[in-house]
This record gives sequence, structure tokens and C-alpha cells, in this order.
Amino acid sequence: MSKTQTTPYDSAEYLKTEEDIAAYFEACLEEAGDDAAFLAKALGTIARARGMTQLAKDTGLGRESLYKALSGQGNPSFATILKVMRALGLRLAAQPMARQG
Repeated sequence: MSKTQTTPYDSAEYLKTEEDIAAYFEACLEEAGDDAAFLAKALGTIARARGMTQLAKDTGLGRESLYKALSGQGNPSFATILKVMRALGLRLAAQPMARQG
């Protein structure tokens, strides 16, 4: 019986276009619920796809600080999230939620 070989999956490798990035982040927004760390990590994935060094230049934030803040383990400020989103070409949009019950 042969062993199955696996390789790590990295979403960043598949985020090639603006449309890919927008669809990925939209799906993450839907999935995250109230999990802010999940969204921070999703932004980190997008940032790695784009290049963390360029993101650091565009935001004026340190590269290592960005890696930590967007790892899913960090606790970035909302101001940091907004800077990162703007630099990545993303924006927040408000929509009414469907009411339950």
C-alpha cells in the first residue's frame, strides 16, 4: 500500500486577480461571523499574495508588525485593518442583515 503524499494548501497562491481577491474576502466575511481573528488572517493571506513588503510601504507600517497583526494570532487595531484594506484595494460596505425569526 502506497502512502498518500500531501502538500500544504496556501490560499495566497490562488489569489491572482482583483476579482479573486474580492471573492475570497467576501467569502471570508460571510464565514467569519464575529471572529475578528479570522478576518485578520484572511487579510494576511491577501497581503502575502500581493507582497508584504509592498504592503508595508503602502501602509507605512512595519513588515514584521503586519505579519504579526495579520497572522490570526495578533490583535490589530481597527485603524490598522482600514489601512491594510485601503492598501489592498478593498473597502468595507454595509448591507442590512436578513432578520431571523
